[in-house]
Amino acid sequence: MEISIGLPNTLTHPGPLMIEWARRAEERGFTSLGTIDRIVYPNYDTIASLCVAAGATSRIGLLSGVLLTPLYPPVWLAKAAASLDAMSGGRLTLGLGVGGREDDFVAMGRSMRGRGQNMDAALEIMRTVFAGEKLAGDAFPVAEHGHPKVLIGGTSDAAVRRTVEHGQGWIAGGASPAQVKPMVDRIRREWHDAGREGEPRFAGLAYFGLSDEETSKRSLRSYYGFLGDFADVIANGALRSPQALRDAIKAFEDAGLDELILDPTVPDLAEVDRLADVVF
Repeated sequence: MEISIGLPNTLTHPGPLMIEWARRAEERGFTSLGTIDRIVYPNYDTIASLCVAAGATSRIGLLSGVLLTPLYPPVWLAKAAASLDAMSGGRLTLGLGVGGREDDFVAMGRSMRGRGQNMDAALEIMRTVFAGEKLAGDAFPVAEHGHPKVLIGGTSDAAVRRTVEHGQGWIAGGASPAQVKPMVDRIRREWHDAGREGEPRFAGLAYFGLSDEETSKRSLRSYYGFLGDFADVIANGALRSPQALRDAIKAFEDAGLDELILDPTVPDLAEVDRLADVVF
């Protein structure tokens, strides 16, 4: 299983840390740099963060885990993603999900009730744009460059369908290994039943913090505060010791993941080296 690291795009820090973090992660051999998406929160934007990381590096993958697709104008999103993939040398993987926070939808003037239909429509647009084809009525293709890989997030029947119809695989957001394995097995089965060639790719996320436990917990309680008391469960569940990390990595690998993205909870550049020293 490949090990990746998240960018600190949900954490409070001076913006230039993103550049230093991306470069250090590439130097230490992580597979990808991941992001977490949100609108009504003082995080750094997903696409902007990945663009900055792309410009600061040359080899490491770029992965949105996950980007809340129905919040954005789909043609713009498809064009931006194709452009980033092309200019980064084909390094972009889009982890895409429907989102679940009503305030994000209100802020963007989008319908939360219609997010499933909007997600399906966006995926069809992305398929057309990434193929370099024209959208209906357009004189030119929106893009003739860039073909990002797509991973679909979510655990619903619709998420499974979207994975099989549109994705190169599936991404688990915040799920335990015990929750991941049934989804991996189901998607693999339905993938082959649908006649898809090859094997789907599976990725997942987990939080870590190898220093400053109080800052680590505080950042997670802030980000997940909308969940009430359950925010403490998430804050207390981050991986904060070398043994906890090793155990989690083995469990996720046994569950069938191909890639695990370890997302930071402490905005300290030394966390990149602390994690690399444990996992490599």
